[in-house]
Amino acid sequence: MKPFSRIISTFRNQLIPHHHESHDIFLRVANITRGMVLANRMEVADTSPKRNKGLLGRNSLAPGEALWIVPCDSVHTFGMRFPIDLIYLDRNNRIKKICFEVPAWRVSACLTAHSIIELPAGTIRDTGTRAGDVLEFSAATPVSDDADAMQP
Repeated sequence: MKPFSRIISTFRNQLIPHHHESHDIFLRVANITRGMVLANRMEVADTSPKRNKGLLGRNSLAPGEALWIVPCDSVHTFGMRFPIDLIYLDRNNRIKKICFEVPAWRVSACLTAHSIIELPAGTIRDTGTRAGDVLEFSAATPVSDDADAMQP
């Protein structure tokens, strides 16, 4: 009965208009262990509709952009149009697991994770990010045209 209730709830959430949608939240995320910025404009998916949609429907994720899905311990890339890097975090923002350049039509999970950051493919490699590193979040600042997302 539980799976059936879950399916009905999903359809109900899609059909009923949401009058209390939250505003988009953007953060800057830095790997304080490595002294590198991972993203200057990270969107927070902290509501059920935002977590369900994720990056679906987008054609790309620009350098310096990211999506933080919280809470979350698994994702799929069914229907995705581009590969992504994944960072799984615990509640203390310590990296539990990383996945490089995950292509479309895959499933990835880390059952001990509290949240997941989805990044443009190559970000983990370019920043030297590793499991065990600690991330820090701060308010996003407007990004200028000459800003380089990979600089400290």
